Amino acid sequence: MEQLLLRVKNVSKMFGNLNALDDLSIDIEKGSIIGLVGSNGAGKTTLLRLLCGLYRPSKGDIVFLKDGEEKNIDKFREAVGILPESTGLYHRLTAWENIRYYSRLNGVSDSISWERTLRFSKALSFSNDLMRHTRGFSRGMRQKTAILRALAHGPEILLLDEPTAGLDVTSARLVRKLVLQLKEEGGTVIYSTHNLSEAEKVCDRILILHNGQLRFDGSPKNLMSETSTLSLEEGYVQLTSDDARIRDETEPEGWFSKAWRQLFTRKTNLIEEIEDE
Repeated sequence: MEQLLLRVKNVSKMFGNLNALDDLSIDIEKGSIIGLVGSNGAGKTTLLRLLCGLYRPSKGDIVFLKDGEEKNIDKFREAVGILPESTGLYHRLTAWENIRYYSRLNGVSDSISWERTLRFSKALSFSNDLMRHTRGFSRGMRQKTAILRALAHGPEILLLDEPTAGLDVTSARLVRKLVLQLKEEGGTVIYSTHNLSEAEKVCDRILILHNGQLRFDGSPKNLMSETSTLSLEEGYVQLTSDDARIRDETEPEGWFSKAWRQLFTRKTNLIEEIEDE
């Protein structure tokens, strides 16, 4: 019997007058790889940010299940590993120092973090680069570092936002192989991608988002069966035939962020005035 890990219940997310996600309900089981597919502006990144607690739903609830009880997503953050679209590495630090820093933030000892990092870095053919500074890293090396950073604290669920975007063929294959390895070990992965053929290779379930709505939830085989098509691409096109909206998924700026920006702007302007004198 599949073990339920996360439940998204009638969730909507508003940005001003724009409904980025509209009444979304999904269950996420432990040990599954779920492909999150959709065009730009479909709501994929919004959903990932909701799942890790970075955004809060405008309506509905996101809960995780522990010992048969539903708990608020805020208490699940330490159990989430995240690969964002931008890796956000500290270039003055080595790859291992970047990984170790985030592991410590999650309360994981260096020895445990190193053990996990070394094991997964071998799967990514990256172990020889762990002690190198990340400044000057290629896109693939930065991506591998960020993936290891997301895995080092032993998360229960891994959120990957376009994990192979911009990677060469060899690096992309290694990433997909690692994701399948995680599944074999009982891991749970949400795999956001534009690439339907890639989703077919690694995902046992596909969610199609379009204009903030869930258009399909099921296996790749069921997608073709339900749309009477011969490929995932044809099935996807059939379910998303209406025009995709172009939008900005930007969270309104909070008071602290606004105050900090204004303070920094004043400081920068003062320095420029002094230099001009």
